[in-house]
Amino acid sequence: MKPYQPPFTVTPEILSLAVEIGELVGQINSSSTLSSSPVLRRTNRIRSVYSSLAIEQNTLSISQVTDVLNGKRVIAPPKDIAEFKNAYEIYEHLEELDPFDADDLLKAHGIMVRGLVNEAGEYRSGNVGVVDSKGNILHFGTLPQYIPDMVEKLLNWVKNSDVPMLIKSCVFHYEFEVIHPFADGNGRVGRLWHTLLLSKWQPVFAWLPVESIIHDRQAQYYEAINASNNNADATAFVAFMLNAIKTAIIEAVDISEALIRAKEDRWETTKKWLEKHKSLRNSDLQKLLGISTATASRLLREWTDEGKIIRERKGSYWTYRLRK
Repeated sequence: MKPYQPPFTVTPEILSLAVEIGELVGQINSSSTLSSSPVLRRTNRIRSVYSSLAIEQNTLSISQVTDVLNGKRVIAPPKDIAEFKNAYEIYEHLEELDPFDADDLLKAHGIMVRGLVNEAGEYRSGNVGVVDSKGNILHFGTLPQYIPDMVEKLLNWVKNSDVPMLIKSCVFHYEFEVIHPFADGNGRVGRLWHTLLLSKWQPVFAWLPVESIIHDRQAQYYEAINASNNNADATAFVAFMLNAIKTAIIEAVDISEALIRAKEDRWETTKKWLEKHKSLRNSDLQKLLGISTATASRLLREWTDEGKIIRERKGSYWTYRLRK
């Protein structure tokens, strides 16, 4: 029997994008800003979940989802709030999932739609037509009796194929939507699994909000699915997704570079102050830079670890001076 092979072509455009993305990943990996900043990681995670749900017509704003996470009262449809809480929970457990395990896929779906649909964590039992945001039918999903076998074949192909993960993760995303294995939540789970596959290739992808780029280009997202449906292969969709991934990385690189510049500016300001005043306390740094106690403590700890300053005890508090 011929092994399962999703139809697609590695075009010159796809190859060029893959090379560019590889180079950009190298750039962002050389800067530890994204991986070392809990605030930036949390912000990007919120953007990822918010964007993926907004594609599915969830009405919560970015400020509302932040309030939900912070335990504040939000006036919004209970279903939309539950969707966000569920999605955020499974994204937070991303690294615990095996991207090639159908049981983990079902588990992720169960959490994603918990309390929202009857067949949570189960493959659908009925037929379904896949529609875009305007209600236009894109295609009809795989017949229910064939879904488990098709999902297993797809996951096995992703696991064992020699095609680079960057490309085959995009192929998976498209083929998953074609199979449409669940009664509801296919788009959310498909985007989650795409991120999971990419993060197993390069961990930084766990914190890159590729979903936000898809949200910004939602019309093109559905157009790419339509084009691939019409051509009976994933090529058009793969090209779209690689462009979205490239944009997400470029944005992340720009943010990382801006944060690095801001940190360097803070250090130069602090260094000049120390050259004049000889030593400073946490409270002095707060006033000098207009930052919180926690941020001042973090900066002082980092500069101490980097050997730029020396910490000394004076009475009941710590002071810091330049290392000569």
